[in-house]
Amino acid sequence: MGIYSFVKGIYHAMEEKRRGKYIDNLLARGLKLGNNVEIISNFFFDPSHCFLISIGDNCTICPNVRLIAHDASTKKILGYTKIGRIDIMEDCFIGDSAIVLPNVRIGPGSIVGSGSVVTKDVPAGMIAAGNPARVISSVDEYIRKIKSMSRDKKIFGEEYYIERLDDAKRKEIIQSIGDSIGFIV
Repeated sequence: MGIYSFVKGIYHAMEEKRRGKYIDNLLARGLKLGNNVEIISNFFFDPSHCFLISIGDNCTICPNVRLIAHDASTKKILGYTKIGRIDIMEDCFIGDSAIVLPNVRIGPGSIVGSGSVVTKDVPAGMIAAGNPARVISSVDEYIRKIKSMSRDKKIFGEEYYIERLDDAKRKEIIQSIGDSIGFIV
């Protein structure tokens, strides 16, 4: 093991410990977190109003997601801040860098696209994306589309994960993708 790998391992262990403490603190303050919730990398769950946030079972929260249960834009003018619940129901996927604002319910089995700003409810089984986020498709329609697109494409296995790539594998992925998209497990 090289020094880089050693230092990287220590760094990741320290980050995991820090994240664990942060989540434990949020839970102690009232955050409701279901079973089998995957929270990937950096995130921000409104620490002052985390008791207004609930995340259901089997959800994935991607890096840089922000769940903000208050809106202080009115504080200077009116002297008070708006607050509201954020309910992410079971089996949801919240994409990288999405922002969910107060008084939003994301229905079961829904997907929020990367970079979206969610200001209104997302119905069950739907995909919402954009700024502000709007419903663009049902999850079922999207899955049918992806299955259709993947029929004639190679689906790359774990041996193509970033830490296992070499120049030949990178070239193979680039050729497979062409001017479209590709797929990896």
